[in-house]
Amino acid sequence: MSLYRDEGIVLRTWKLGEADNIVNLMTRGHGKVRAVAKGVRKTKSRFGARLEPTTHVALLLYEGRELDIITQVEAIDHFRSIRADLDRIARASAMLEAVDQLTQERQANPRLHALLLGALRALEANAAPLVVPGFFLKLLALEGFRPVVSGCASCGTESDLVAFDVEEGGLLCRAHRRGHAVSPEAVALLRLVLGGRLGAALNEPASSATGEVEHLAIDALAHHLERRLRSVTLLDRG
Repeated sequence: MSLYRDEGIVLRTWKLGEADNIVNLMTRGHGKVRAVAKGVRKTKSRFGARLEPTTHVALLLYEGRELDIITQVEAIDHFRSIRADLDRIARASAMLEAVDQLTQERQANPRLHALLLGALRALEANAAPLVVPGFFLKLLALEGFRPVVSGCASCGTESDLVAFDVEEGGLLCRAHRRGHAVSPEAVALLRLVLGGRLGAALNEPASSATGEVEHLAIDALAHHLERRLRSVTLLDRG
């Protein structure tokens, strides 16, 4: 087995045997990694809270055939403000689940790692209504499924855009409308998110338009994954 160092974000954990956990991590250099944290559930474990979902960690691992083995871990950021707030936990859980479901193991994707880390930092600083939907839309774009928002996905016209359809892959004009109706304000927000002005979108207060974008982003991701995220139920309740 070869030894390697990396940093990553804990996506999820589950029990293995009486004292171990399996940990899914989105690492910067090795993509999604499944690894065993031995003895982590013991009272005297050195790892403990360092390997909880959302935590950003530095790791030393042995590469195994199926599961790697975590030998050292140091927390870089616990994101304590997220973990202390039920609404932020729900939102973070939805982002972690999206990455876990969308990403194949051992396919290095430093841009995705950076996107997730940036989203968690944004959520830590300010639970803006568009952090999660903005992340979903940027995630789809990064994976090659960028929704069309500059014009009608059917004919290309840039005016009178009144609907969004996941089958068509984006906004639609009045002549080709199907799917969900969208307001001009929601169209403007979609263009901010996917047009390189996510920061401006995150400054928008909660409104009916931010609610529209949230539902559209959730539906678009569910269409791509061919299933709805379990964490979205918690997000809806938050």
